[in-house]
Amino acid sequence: MTVELPSILLIVGIIVLIFILLYFIPLGIWFSALVSGVRISLLQLFLMRFRKVPPGIIVRAMIEAYKAGLDSVKRDELEAHYLAGGHVVNVVHALVSAQKANIDLTFKMATAIDLAGRDVFEAVQMSVNPKVINTPPVTAVAKDGIQLICKARVTVRANIKQLVGGAGEETVLARVGEGIVSSIGSNQSHKSVLENPDTISRTVLEKGLDAGTAFEILSIDIADIDIGKNIGAYLQIDQAEADKNIAQAKAEERRAMAVATEQEMRAKAEEARAKVIEAEVEVPLAMAEAFRNGNMGIMDYMRYKNIAADTDMRDSIAGDNKPQSSTDK
Repeated sequence: MTVELPSILLIVGIIVLIFILLYFIPLGIWFSALVSGVRISLLQLFLMRFRKVPPGIIVRAMIEAYKAGLDSVKRDELEAHYLAGGHVVNVVHALVSAQKANIDLTFKMATAIDLAGRDVFEAVQMSVNPKVINTPPVTAVAKDGIQLICKARVTVRANIKQLVGGAGEETVLARVGEGIVSSIGSNQSHKSVLENPDTISRTVLEKGLDAGTAFEILSIDIADIDIGKNIGAYLQIDQAEADKNIAQAKAEERRAMAVATEQEMRAKAEEARAKVIEAEVEVPLAMAEAFRNGNMGIMDYMRYKNIAADTDMRDSIAGDNKPQSSTDK
C-alpha cells in the first residue's frame, strides 16, 4: 500500500507546525514554573519570544528567587534588566547569597552594579569571604640612605555600597604602595623598620586608604622586607663626581685665562721690543747729524762705544743672548 505525496506533505507540515508552536509557546517551561509555584501565563511566554527575551532564563531566575523567598523580584524587572544587557542569572544568584549572609542588597542596587560592569555575585562572595591581594615589590629609602624592598598582603572586603563608582584593586594597590614608601621614608634608620615592620602596617591603615574605593581594607600584613642598595652612598659618590667636574672646569677656565694673559703680555713685550729696535735704528742717524752740526765730538763717540762694550760684556756674563745693537755692526 503506497502513501500518496499530498499525505506526506501534510504530515510534514503538521510536524513543522507543532515545532513552531512549541517554540513560541514553551509548554515545558510553563509547566516547570507551574509545579515550582511561579505563576506566569502562556501568553507572557509567547510574547517574550517577540520581545527577544529567552523565556528559559527569566523563568529559571523567577523560580530561584521564589524558592529563596525573594518576593521583590518581578518578571518585568528581570526582562528589563536582560534587555539592558545585564546578567539576570548572576543578579539573582547574588540576591540569594546576600539574603543568606544578611547583607543589605536590593534588586535595584544589584542590577546597577551588574550594569556597571562588575561581577555582583563575586562581590557578594567577597563580602562574606575577604580577598587577599599581594602587592608588587615596593622600593623605598629610609633617611639613612638604605634602600628597602617590601612586599605586603592586603586583605580586603567588598564594599557593596561603593561598587558603583568606586575605584578598583589597582587604586588600592597604588595607595598601599604610596603609604609604604611614606612610612619607610619617615624612619631615621632602616634598622628600625627591620626591627618593627608592624609599624608600617599601622601607619598605612591609619591613613584610610580605602576611601572612595569599592573595597574595605581589613588588614595590611608585611610579608617580606629585603635590603637593597645604599642609595645614600651612591648619591654622595655622584655628588663628589659632580663637584670634581665643576672644580676641573673652573681650573681649566683659570688656566685658559692665564694663557690668554701671558699671550697678551708677550704681544705687548714684542711690541715694546719692536719700538726699541726702531729707536735703535735711528741712533746712528742722530749721531751722524750731531757730527755734522758739531754737537758731538770724537771723544764723545769713543765714550759711547766704551759704554756699549761694557754693556755687551755684562749681558754675555749674565747669559743674555740679546743680539748686538746696530751701532756695533
